[in-house]
Amino acid sequence: MPKLICICTLFLFLFIQPVWAAEPQPQRDTLTLELLQERINSPIVNQGSLTIDLREMEINLQPENKEFRDNFYKLLQDELQKNGTKPVGLDLSDSIIEGDFIGSDLGLRTPLYAQAIAPIFTETEQNQLEKLREVCLQSLAYSVPNSRDCRSLLGKDVTTSAQISVFRGSLIFKQTRFKGKVEFNNTFFLQPVEAEKAIFNDVANMTQSRFSRRVSFANANFRRQVDFGGSVFFAEANFKEAEFKKNAELRNTTFEDSANFSSANFQQLANFNRARWEGTTNFSQARFLKQTQFTKANFQDFLFLKETSFLQSVIFREVQFNLPVNMRGASILSQADFSDAVFAKGAYLNVPSLIFNSDKAKILGNPGEIGARLRIPRLSGNQNVLRNLIQNFRQLQQISDANELEYSKQHLYSKYLIRRLLDANINDASKKRLINLGFAKVQAEAIIKRRQNEPFQVKSELLTLADIDEETFTQLASRFVVGETLTPAKRLLQTWKWLGLSLLLLLSGYGTNFYLVFGVGIIAIAFFSVLFWLVDRFRRLHPNKIVPTVYETTWMLGSFAISTLFGLIAIFRNTPQPLLTLACIIFIIVPLPVFLLFRLYQEGRYHDLMDTSYFTEDGTLRQLRLLIGRLPVIPRYELFRERYKHLLWNRRWNWLNYYDFSLNNLLKLGFNDVRLRDEHLPGIISTLAWYQWVLGILYITLVLWTLSRTIPGLNLLIYLK
Repeated sequence: MPKLICICTLFLFLFIQPVWAAEPQPQRDTLTLELLQERINSPIVNQGSLTIDLREMEINLQPENKEFRDNFYKLLQDELQKNGTKPVGLDLSDSIIEGDFIGSDLGLRTPLYAQAIAPIFTETEQNQLEKLREVCLQSLAYSVPNSRDCRSLLGKDVTTSAQISVFRGSLIFKQTRFKGKVEFNNTFFLQPVEAEKAIFNDVANMTQSRFSRRVSFANANFRRQVDFGGSVFFAEANFKEAEFKKNAELRNTTFEDSANFSSANFQQLANFNRARWEGTTNFSQARFLKQTQFTKANFQDFLFLKETSFLQSVIFREVQFNLPVNMRGASILSQADFSDAVFAKGAYLNVPSLIFNSDKAKILGNPGEIGARLRIPRLSGNQNVLRNLIQNFRQLQQISDANELEYSKQHLYSKYLIRRLLDANINDASKKRLINLGFAKVQAEAIIKRRQNEPFQVKSELLTLADIDEETFTQLASRFVVGETLTPAKRLLQTWKWLGLSLLLLLSGYGTNFYLVFGVGIIAIAFFSVLFWLVDRFRRLHPNKIVPTVYETTWMLGSFAISTLFGLIAIFRNTPQPLLTLACIIFIIVPLPVFLLFRLYQEGRYHDLMDTSYFTEDGTLRQLRLLIGRLPVIPRYELFRERYKHLLWNRRWNWLNYYDFSLNNLLKLGFNDVRLRDEHLPGIISTLAWYQWVLGILYITLVLWTLSRTIPGLNLLIYLK
């Protein structure tokens, strides 16, 4: 028997919640007409305003309680609508309301024409009503207004008497449970609306409502459809951690101030089509379980989608973004459609740490545009994000967008390499350098002691040291890197890797921009054409003058200027760093040729065949031909000399031959096979030709590589050949 008593006691202790542990429930009184009249006659003061206190009540507004329901609305209307300088509010916090709650019937019906507004309103209230006209004018600028009040205000339906229900006092229903429908459609709230943790068991109709002051539905639970269609929020709208179990309709809604939907949960369709957001919009950590629609929405300020989850498709078609969109850590598990979205200057999608699998999800957008709008600030931790985004656009055959992201990826990698070379490495920096970075002496000693036992793998490991606080780490994290110690050989190899990558980025956008490569080639061809023309036609002034004619000089320099101009246009239009690209081109093609040219004129030319061109052309054929295997100097075989004839200086079109030779050397393509002669040829001129020929091998490789990356399927043709 004692054992049985012990077992029962233990069972009661474990499975029956004690009274003191249960959440306290308010003791609610049933609202009667007498109690209602008493509360109306003795309002309380809430935040400086008179308020009818109906807190912790059970209010029965069901059809079978018709007499009470009719008197309930009548008594409240008489009090809430009475004339007075101080409006009276209504507090329904912690109450349970049975039946439908027609809140719009509690407001004062009034026309919205400025001259017809009821004199009961104070000057401040009349100004608030007048603000609606400005919103209608704004809506006309961006979309056709479809609300009855807007049509009347804008003179589009003069026969309609635009009236609206005006709720003058504050409305409070914190933790209120509405078991029936809630109707506040076409209502203008002049004071704050506080509905934290309210529960709506049935449909909530807020269409065409106007909220003049702050609105809070934080932690509210909408168990059926909620409709704010066509509403206007003039002040802050707070829906933080709200629960939308059915469709959430906020189409054509205007948010004049900030809107906070952080951590909200949308379990069914979320419709924000044509919504206008004037202030900061925060959807951080919100969850959208079904389709989400933002078609033709307008975001005038920042949009935050940090760690937001989209389990089904999200549609941003024809949306206008005026400022950057923060999508750090967002999850796109189905499809995100940005087709025809308009991004203002400086607007973009910031997508670091984006959770996105290109095998299961898609990001859609206008070809050639959407790729440039996706931004990732650093490579660390985002390599997989970039890989998935690139694969996404390649699967969609949007090669230009994939290449844009490929360029961004390699650009970030270039910045990473230069930081590894120049910034202090926390694993090998000396104590003095650590102190110069900003660490205290004690902190530098702690770092050195820690890395002697085990090197740091990531920056955040510094926070495991007792001497380093989070503030110091945050300030200094951008000044150092964490990695293996670079030996001289590894440093040299990494420097070469960075240099090669930088050249590819500057000269071709890492093989993603053919027009950039084309511009580089035009400038190089024009420069070497003028160089060889000068070497061949301007030889000496004494004792016998050998110089080009004025006509030839004019055509040569004019064609050089025009060609260079086209090259500059191509470069400046197709690279974000045109000056660096030009500096790179100049560094490659100018120093060595100019030095050789200087030495040539310094030494002078005293050899046979001074009055004959250094260049020869194949006299047997004149046709466009590929000259991949051709070398810049003709062979010494006698029969070849018979085929190749010296250029004729007395022809007016002779200057074109120098462009032909430059094309042959750089592009391996020309209208005629022009080469250097093999007799009485100064070594400096031969060196110049061979230098351009080597550059041509590299350039034609760059051209083919770029074409293979920019034209789908061409890579197969090139590689199979």
